[in-house]
Amino acid sequence: MPKVLIVDDEPHIRLLLEQTLEEFEEKGVEIITAGNGKQALELIKKETPDIVYLDVMMPEMNGYDVCNAVKNDPALKGVYIILLTAKGQEYDKKMGDDSGADIYMTKPFNPDVIIAKTASILNITL
Repeated sequence: MPKVLIVDDEPHIRLLLEQTLEEFEEKGVEIITAGNGKQALELIKKETPDIVYLDVMMPEMNGYDVCNAVKNDPALKGVYIILLTAKGQEYDKKMGDDSGADIYMTKPFNPDVIIAKTASILNITL
């Protein structure tokens, strides 16, 4: 069963992303969530999600550090990480690239883009 992990310390952002991706649940995709970076890393190691939508500015461990830890763990090489953040400066994007993120997206996000990216990565037709 494909899995998508949504990581954001803002509950309303997590809910908005869950609602955006809910049609994937009908295709057998499991949606899981985490509220901080430390919890996210534990879930990634335990669940090995296919895609992680990962906020950058979070308590306990920021998104760059989570991404770096995942991308440097050979057992987690297949995890696709999309940094989804309000930080849109070139410096921030470079930090995302340096941490190994597959895609860097800024908030506010377009739900259609999230749906299209998820469908493409999971190879699911909606």
